Amino acid sequence: MALTIRWTKRAEKKFDKIIEYLLAEWNEQVTEAFVKKVYEFIDTLADFPEIGIMENKEKAIRGFTIVKQINIFYHIDGSQIIILDFFDNRQAPKRKRY
Repeated sequence: MALTIRWTKRAEKKFDKIIEYLLAEWNEQVTEAFVKKVYEFIDTLADFPEIGIMENKEKAIRGFTIVKQINIFYHIDGSQIIILDFFDNRQAPKRKRY
């Protein structure tokens, strides 16, 4: 049975910023490919919630690399998966929240 997906406000804002950046710096085709990868991953995640690597055992936060530049972080909470954040891997690793 697939779990439901819920996005935090932080994840929504970060996702929107990534899309804005891709549209400004690359093009619509690259942006659409990224969005497609994210939603395909989320569809897979709903069926296989433990697909990601455990990033923080204490908080049960998992991460997955969508593309080499972007990781997604999420938490399994009962019958739902909460998308917590997106992280640009080109940033300083110390800024990684999880």
